Amino acid sequence: MFDKVLIANRGEIAVRIIRACRELGVRTVAVCSEADRTALHAQIADETICIGPAPTSESYLDMRAILAACEVSGAQAVHPGFGFLSENAAFAKLLQRCSVKFIGPDPESIERMGDKANAKKTMQQAGVPVIPGSEGAVPTLEEALQIAGQIGYPVLVKASAGGGGRGIRAVRSAEEMRCAFTAAEEEALRFFGNKDVYIEKLIVNPRHVEVQILADEYGNVVHFGERDCSLQRRKQKVLEETPCPTAAMTPALRARMGEAAVAAAKAVGYKNAGTVEYLLDDSGNFYFMEMNTRIQVEHPITELVYGVDLVKQQICIAAGQELTLRQEQLHPTGHAIECRINAENPQEDFRPSPGEIRSLYMPGGPGIRIDSAVYAGYVIPPYYDSMLAKLIAYAPTREEAIAKMRWALAEFIVDGVDTNIDFQLSIIADPNFIAGDYDNGYLERQLGKK
Repeated sequence: MFDKVLIANRGEIAVRIIRACRELGVRTVAVCSEADRTALHAQIADETICIGPAPTSESYLDMRAILAACEVSGAQAVHPGFGFLSENAAFAKLLQRCSVKFIGPDPESIERMGDKANAKKTMQQAGVPVIPGSEGAVPTLEEALQIAGQIGYPVLVKASAGGGGRGIRAVRSAEEMRCAFTAAEEEALRFFGNKDVYIEKLIVNPRHVEVQILADEYGNVVHFGERDCSLQRRKQKVLEETPCPTAAMTPALRARMGEAAVAAAKAVGYKNAGTVEYLLDDSGNFYFMEMNTRIQVEHPITELVYGVDLVKQQICIAAGQELTLRQEQLHPTGHAIECRINAENPQEDFRPSPGEIRSLYMPGGPGIRIDSAVYAGYVIPPYYDSMLAKLIAYAPTREEAIAKMRWALAEFIVDGVDTNIDFQLSIIADPNFIAGDYDNGYLERQLGKK
């Protein structure tokens, strides 16, 4: 086991990793920007090093500053959390060259799964169902029109190096393709430095379902069932639950999706935690969408339903330990729901709401978990993600988990900034959500009616 781990992140995920390290007897090094000197992660770590000004490009995305912090502190490993440098192969390679362990997959796996077009080709070779579309990147508009004509409209034009909903265009006709293809290329180049795009069939009103996996360096790979992440706004997840509502999932389908996720990991020699994301249609057909080569924001719901600490497992795998978990041991028990509590105003198109939290009350009680890094008196900086907390409710049944979440949201009080708590309450009370009858476009359609 490592003696000291540096956390190359901030906010609640940095706090989460610090707590996991404590339980393993590992000392922690936090890095922070000048704007985060009073942040919780900077206060509770064993050591804290300021690595630059507030802008992420000069702090949390500055690879050399983070590497310098490793050298100064003597940290043997870096946990990147999610976002920032967590899926950056160049960062993983830099650490590797400096004999610092990256708590995540090898750089080669990040590269293979980070390029969406190449990942799709790899999955096809591994026998994982993929959405019909181009074999790889599509270099010209003429080729795009030809492929779209073959598979049939509607289609999606997607950035090969994309993520977070960027570089994606829905195209319903050849006329739309002429503008959409160029627009997707330009956005891909602007956000990812790579203009390559590929084309795939647009699956109408699917669910967004993902499968959590863990893999060690000895060839052991296990999956932890599925998470339904279909409730999204502008391609960003708002609420997640596990298992999927019974309207969408059967034990046989769960097993097939899990087996495909394990096959996907083995196809690229994957190590550490990862998530295979699928689109699931209303006929029970699922298609590989992408693989996230990091821990996910919504990992707590899987932890509660499967009784495993995924972050501690990540650290143990990176330290060279063999997985002791076996697939036959892993069965979902109960139901968990996560609501992302953000500092934003839903009445003003979800405008971010930075500022001082004057007073704060976070709910508790049996089956309630809160992952957060905020406190009364904390000033939310305007430079970073607006998430304040992840509120998780766990109960023996979905119905009980919904009831528990409803009361937890009603008790959650944040004074000083706007939040989306009332918006989350409206989702929990929605009859279609209660019935489990929703897809990844449902929330946008509901917002469009208001």
